[in-house]
Amino acid sequence: MTRQDLSNQIRRRRTFAIISHPDAGKTTLTEKLLLYGGAIRLAGSVKSRRAQKHAVSDWMEIEKQRGISVTSSVLQFEYDGYCINILDTPGHQDFSEDTYRTLMAADSAVMVIDCAKGVEDQTKKLFHVCKMRGIPIFTFINKLDRAGKTPFELMEEIEKVLGIKSYPMNWPIGTDGNFKGVYNRKEAQIEVFHEGNHGQSVVSSMVGDVGDDVFKDLIGKELHQQLTEEIELLDMAGDSFNLNMILKGEQTPIFFGSAMTNFGVKPFLESFLSLTTPPSPRDSNKGEIDPESENFTGFIFKIQANMNPTHRDRIAFLRICSGKFNKGMMVNHVQANKKVRLSQPQQFMAQDRVIVEEAYAGDIIGIHDPGIFRIGDTLCEEQDKIMYEGIPVFAPEHFAKIYAKNSLKRKHFLKGISQIAEEGAIQVFKRPQIGVEELIVGVVGALQFEVLEYRLKNEYGVDIVMNQLSYKYIRWVEMEDFDPDNFGITMDTLIVEDEDEQPVLLFQNEWSIDRVKERNPKAILKDISSRKITY
Repeated sequence: MTRQDLSNQIRRRRTFAIISHPDAGKTTLTEKLLLYGGAIRLAGSVKSRRAQKHAVSDWMEIEKQRGISVTSSVLQFEYDGYCINILDTPGHQDFSEDTYRTLMAADSAVMVIDCAKGVEDQTKKLFHVCKMRGIPIFTFINKLDRAGKTPFELMEEIEKVLGIKSYPMNWPIGTDGNFKGVYNRKEAQIEVFHEGNHGQSVVSSMVGDVGDDVFKDLIGKELHQQLTEEIELLDMAGDSFNLNMILKGEQTPIFFGSAMTNFGVKPFLESFLSLTTPPSPRDSNKGEIDPESENFTGFIFKIQANMNPTHRDRIAFLRICSGKFNKGMMVNHVQANKKVRLSQPQQFMAQDRVIVEEAYAGDIIGIHDPGIFRIGDTLCEEQDKIMYEGIPVFAPEHFAKIYAKNSLKRKHFLKGISQIAEEGAIQVFKRPQIGVEELIVGVVGALQFEVLEYRLKNEYGVDIVMNQLSYKYIRWVEMEDFDPDNFGITMDTLIVEDEDEQPVLLFQNEWSIDRVKERNPKAILKDISSRKITY
């Protein structure tokens, strides 16, 4: 392959994450993007929640039962010469740590907002992670087919609550369940959508000039007059479009639409692709790495065991940062300081997989993991020991004592706990005096306990007993010659060790944290593990 061919392949890549508060319609929008990309032929029925087919990006059985996404799915499709990688993230806040890690693999983010609810709590948290990374953030205001806040109210809320300037790329024609179409500000054109098929297939539309009399008849004189006045107000009082600010994450382009009916999905997709950029350089210990470098590099941002229950496999998700990947290539596993062969590389359409022969910077591939990879590991072709910036280990907020109901299943129990911990879904602690006979599991969100119990039973055949504990705070201890027998703690504080045998304190309240600091002035208490995941 010539250098120009490599450059052309990389420059047509677009890799983005979709983020939102639960129920804003993120998974539905993902499904409709796949529909327009030709990756699926028919979207799930939307006549009722009971009749609805499970979204193509939800593959774990518990997701189908609960109607929520608890894992990040990676989906790839082609559209109009672009190769698009979508990272569909969990919307539920109890799985936000998985989302944070996934955002490290994305070049931009699409923020989905429910027009009736506006900016919600989880949206704020995920938005701030995107801001920390400095990636472009595109906003899709969803559910315009239902009653909601006015477009002006939503714009003001985004700017005030999130602290980012906004620029509406289009403007809705009709709201509160009377959504007819959108006005494209750049092209100064109206696009009116035709009803039908409950959003199962690509929706047809009519495009034309805003002054054309046919649109006055199609949408009605009242709506047409309202649209004309609102466009004039936007042009006079709104911020101007600034592509440089958008690419720095300082201005968000806003699109209005309805993922359920497909209204506005195609205009959003086409405009988004024209504004986003190919994979950008990434910081490393060797400086910025150019994605068009011929040296293949990438990092592991996610590990998932048992995606295929039949084969009990374990997949490491790799974000390619530079160069070209070839099936079966030998690469350096930097952290392990050894060579590994990357055979059976896969790309995904939810639970469906296909073996890939080649992939490029910006792509996400799954590689077979025999238990040698950890989140944050770097793989590179040359011997230059490239390592990218790190991901912090987030502090768990809920804790439980856990053991196998049947002691004969202990081996399977420990294997399951170990593999799920390596995925980053849970953190495991043990008491120094007791060791692995009693394990304490920490999670960021309480719903992760339910997923843990479900997975241990269904993937490892282990029923567990789980006793939730009253601890709410965790601190890693940094001090020379830590001695648990002579370390001053309060009655309600517990001393444990993490997987690296580092001393950790579990607290029930902030008062105890202050007392322990007073009693141990030489100790430094940190709420983020010093074992920062590096890649």
